[in-house]
Amino acid sequence: MTRAAVALFAGRAYDGLSVDDLVTGLGVHRNSLYKTFGSKRGLYLTALQWYLRNELAPLLDGAPTTGALLREGAKLDLLLLAAAEQAPLDAEVGALVAAALARVDAVLGPDAANQLLGLRLRARINTGE
Repeated sequence: MTRAAVALFAGRAYDGLSVDDLVTGLGVHRNSLYKTFGSKRGLYLTALQWYLRNELAPLLDGAPTTGALLREGAKLDLLLLAAAEQAPLDAEVGALVAAALARVDAVLGPDAANQLLGLRLRARINTGE
């Protein structure tokens, strides 16, 4: 369920998804979602933490190049959306995103990291991915 939640949040962002969208997209009952995660935010935090640990961290292991990361661009989407949408509003999300961005900076260098994230953001805007 967490991987599916990551895909939903990476595709439409936190504010772009209603609880009904999550219930439908995850194939769970509303009560199950609330019982398991407590709230939409609880599910989001669980999905973000899972994503950072299981998708982003392995992507950054082995000192990949900017080009290699750009080819895996969709795997950066949840980080981008979390940074733009929720990090400024939610201190816990902000701390998770700041740590992840620091890791991207450490792997690529700040200039290359900013270029990579900017290119991915533009690709999302231009193609609607």
